[in-house]
Amino acid sequence: MEWSILFLGSVGSGKTQAIRTISDIEVVDTEAVATDETALLKHHTTVAMDMGVMRIGPSDKLRLYGAPGQDRFDFMWDILLEQSKGIVLLVDHSRPDPVSDMRHYLTQIRRRVGPLRKPIVIGITHVDEAIDTSLDDYLDEHAAASCTCSMCRPPLFRVDTRERRDVTALLLTLTAMLEMNERFPARALHSRLHA
Repeated sequence: MEWSILFLGSVGSGKTQAIRTISDIEVVDTEAVATDETALLKHHTTVAMDMGVMRIGPSDKLRLYGAPGQDRFDFMWDILLEQSKGIVLLVDHSRPDPVSDMRHYLTQIRRRVGPLRKPIVIGITHVDEAIDTSLDDYLDEHAAASCTCSMCRPPLFRVDTRERRDVTALLLTLTAMLEMNERFPARALHSRLHA
């Protein structure tokens, strides 16, 4: 088994760090010196993609791709979404309105992928840097979805992308969802819930 996994999220949400933390190979990245408003957040930013590999057995591996967080590079999202089997959405909890960020990315993913939904897991990052460390607002946002399937309410984790165990938990959850999706396509399960 070999699956491509896409890491999406805002600038500074931890996509590059997560891939560096978990990759079994040296990460290939396209970081450049930030020159726009991104420079206020960090010195370097991804402009095309990051790429790493996580081996999960003698013959099984995940190809890990990190998309740029800036909307001006969103054409890369389409290219990478087309190749990916599953998505890790990282949400920076220290941003002014992280729930809105989560909503924005989920909307973009669903709009771009269309009815061919892909499994998604959500990692909430930088919780240690925020005043409010509660995840209740994200859970409330999920509760607003009328459907309870994992496609409509993706699993949500508090994640430190510097910690191998946290990134591993995200990817193992996504891998389990991918395996289930192969046996029982999510579209079929979603339709059955609404029958």
